[in-house]
Amino acid sequence: MNLARALTEAGHPVSATTVGEILKGGGYSLQANAKTIEGKQHPDRDGQFRYISAQVGQHQAAGDPVISVDTKKKENVGNFKNGGKEWRPAGDPVKVSDHDFPDKELGKAIPYGVYDVGANSGWVSVGTDHDTAQFAVQTIRTWWDKAGQTAYPAASRLLICADAGGANGYRTRLWKTELAALAAETGLQVTVCHLPPGTSKWNKIEHRLFSHISMNWRGRPLTSHEVIVNTIAATTTATGLTVHAELDTGSYPKGIKVKDADLKKVPLTKHKFHGEWNYSIAPSRDTPGNTS
Repeated sequence: MNLARALTEAGHPVSATTVGEILKGGGYSLQANAKTIEGKQHPDRDGQFRYISAQVGQHQAAGDPVISVDTKKKENVGNFKNGGKEWRPAGDPVKVSDHDFPDKELGKAIPYGVYDVGANSGWVSVGTDHDTAQFAVQTIRTWWDKAGQTAYPAASRLLICADAGGANGYRTRLWKTELAALAAETGLQVTVCHLPPGTSKWNKIEHRLFSHISMNWRGRPLTSHEVIVNTIAATTTATGLTVHAELDTGSYPKGIKVKDADLKKVPLTKHKFHGEWNYSIAPSRDTPGNTS
């Protein structure tokens, strides 16, 4: 349309249809932008992936659990349009609201996931408050209490693979103090390996769990927290993925500050290779937030 208008204004009257036919004949087509150009890569990006792979192998060989964690995209709860298509009788689409303004009563859903790499199983806590480090670690704690310790009764360590940013980012102080409390409660040495910045799409939870959840609820309005939880829990794959989901209505306030003195109490040991990304937290009862 813009090209046809410009040609007409330049003294070459032509319709948008004709311009389209000429472009198609020349091998052109309408295309959207493609997100393929990656940002500046860290020089040790590949080295970090190799390091993570080695850590995963060591933990699994010892029978210790390896989990991949992250927050899935927040969802507004209500009769809103959900991307994708589902088979329905012709001419009978599911009718949804003509706007996407959040429903203050229904609120939002914040799915935080734990993907057990060895067991090919997922655990998702659907929060209703805020996406914080407290919520992230509470989800890991719930997974361990209700599933992990049964699956790995002899485990002495836990390896967590996480993105570089967000609630579970390597710069997040609250993430580390909360993990210290978890280590003290469980007696596990908690090791964290962060993916290099800008590589979150390679986090296993993204393509082994979250992508399948998105496909499972495509085209279905997420009308309630119950619908969201049940739909997540119903997600399976031909390769044997199983998922458990629960609603978490706990309060996880933003803005909690961790003092330098409390951070220093965390029994954290940085690994020799990129200690800011790779570190282990020993189980110690003298840690901030530990009430056991």
